[in-house]
Amino acid sequence: MLPERVTVVGAGSWGTALAILLCANISHVRLWGRNRFALQKMAKERCNIRYLPGVAFPENLQITTDFQQIINHDLCFVIAVPSHGFRQCLKQLKNQIIDQGNELEDVTIIWGTKGLDTHGKLLSEVAREVLGRSKQHGVVSGPSFARETARLLPTALTLASASSDDAQSMANWFRTAATRVYFSDDIIGVQLGGAIKNVMAIAAGISDGLGYGANARAALITRGLSELARLGTALGGRTETFMGLTGVGDLILTCTDNQSRNRRFGLGLGAGKTKSAVIAEIGEEIEGIHTARELFGISQKLKVDMPITEQVYHIIHQHTDPARAVQHLLQRNPRAESQ
Repeated sequence: MLPERVTVVGAGSWGTALAILLCANISHVRLWGRNRFALQKMAKERCNIRYLPGVAFPENLQITTDFQQIINHDLCFVIAVPSHGFRQCLKQLKNQIIDQGNELEDVTIIWGTKGLDTHGKLLSEVAREVLGRSKQHGVVSGPSFARETARLLPTALTLASASSDDAQSMANWFRTAATRVYFSDDIIGVQLGGAIKNVMAIAAGISDGLGYGANARAALITRGLSELARLGTALGGRTETFMGLTGVGDLILTCTDNQSRNRRFGLGLGAGKTKSAVIAEIGEEIEGIHTARELFGISQKLKVDMPITEQVYHIIHQHTDPARAVQHLLQRNPRAESQ
């Protein structure tokens, strides 16, 4: 059964797009974000001019600037904040739920964030740590740019939860005539696909920025998928998940289209711009910057070979010259393709 009320926490491009999707099935959708001025402007103009210009808000989408008002009677929430702020967001939400006399066991939470916690943890781990045994929790992911999703162009997503029944139930929140939402109980694999593809998109952007061409980009995507599968299975994800929408599907989209902020970040680095200059130019969250550091740490801890991730980490966080990093990859010892 669908809830009557859902609150979306995070009013950036993806949070707004998810709120618009929800309006097709949920009677009352509320959207909250940290920037009070931006929210007031959105409420007045009935559009997120900055991130999704030209996409009008449905009548049943309400904008609120008051964090106390995000608690709805159904205790159903969609979180779309950057990964580094996910834990703190859940802590604030938890306190508000308890302060208003509600039980955490009645909460349903879905997140659209693609990344890892600042301690390298999956966001499902963070959700369990902060909210305990909530009623339901899951992640919505897949090859999807916010602008196309909000415009209701044909899109396919996956809703994953540890329980297949829960995943199937929550997937119904987002289905529309143009949005096909599959369900999965591989919540680990779905989350890892959404996180790792951002790092690979930076790598593909760097390669293109250096002028290395389509051959190099195809090789990076393919070998990037191998890295995703190696780490993903080591952490408990399933191989078939990485061959699906949230694995190879999201990887191809993010590595090849300039709507991707991570790809554009890589393009800037490959063209010789500084990290700070490219970040300022893009002006939005670039998840792959943080994720590269966390993935590199995890791969070292688990002794999983992730050479592309390692070089992206060195470029971003150790100031390695991009051309030198690519040469390092090319000069690695030959090995079987299956390795």
